[in-house]
Amino acid sequence: MTRRFILALLALFAWPAFGQPAEPPSPAPAPATVRVTMQTSLGPIVLALESERAPITTANFLRYVDQKRLDGITFYRASKVQEGFGLVQGGVRNDPKRVLKPIAHEPTTKTGLSHTDGTISMARAAPGTATMDFFITVGAMPSMDADPTKPGDNLGFAAFGHVVEGMDIVRAILNAPTSPTEGEGVMKGQMLAAPVRIITVRRSS
Repeated sequence: MTRRFILALLALFAWPAFGQPAEPPSPAPAPATVRVTMQTSLGPIVLALESERAPITTANFLRYVDQKRLDGITFYRASKVQEGFGLVQGGVRNDPKRVLKPIAHEPTTKTGLSHTDGTISMARAAPGTATMDFFITVGAMPSMDADPTKPGDNLGFAAFGHVVEGMDIVRAILNAPTSPTEGEGVMKGQMLAAPVRIITVRRSS
C-alpha cells in the first residue's frame, strides 16, 4: 500500500513537466554594429555602423575615422525634397590629402538594409567609385535602395548604418540656408551657404 502511494505521488509531481509546452526559442542576436560619434559645430551625431551586414563599407568608414581623416571636414549639401524630407551630405570632397582608394559597392539587396529615416549611406557616381563622401537621409527614401527590376544602374546606394542620437542636428542641417547659385547639375542650389563643420569623428562605446 505504501509503495503504491509513493509511486502515485511521484507520477502526480512528474506530470506537469510532460504537460507543459516547450519554451519558445531564443531570438537571434542582433547584427553587430560599431558606434561612432561625429562631433559637429551644432552638436554630436551618434551613428551605429553595420559592421556585420555591410562589412566593406563600414570598414572603409572606420579606416577614415581611425586615421582621423574626417576631422575638420564639413556637411556641405542639403537636398530638401519637401518640408522635413531629404538628405544632408558631407565628406572629404576628393581632397587628395584625405581621400583613399574607392571601395566595392555593397547594394541593399546584398546587405538587407534600406534607406529608412536616419540612414547613413555612401555617395557615388558609378558603382565602385565611392570613397568617403556620405549622406544621411531625413525620412524614408526607399528609392535609393537597389532595385533589380529597374533598367540601367539599378544598384542603388550603399546604406551602412543609422543615426541613434542627434537627428535633430541632421534636420537642422537640412533646413539650413543654401546658395541659389553654387553647385553643378542636380546639386545646384543645394550647397549650404555656411557648411557645418565636423570637428572630430571617433569610435564610441
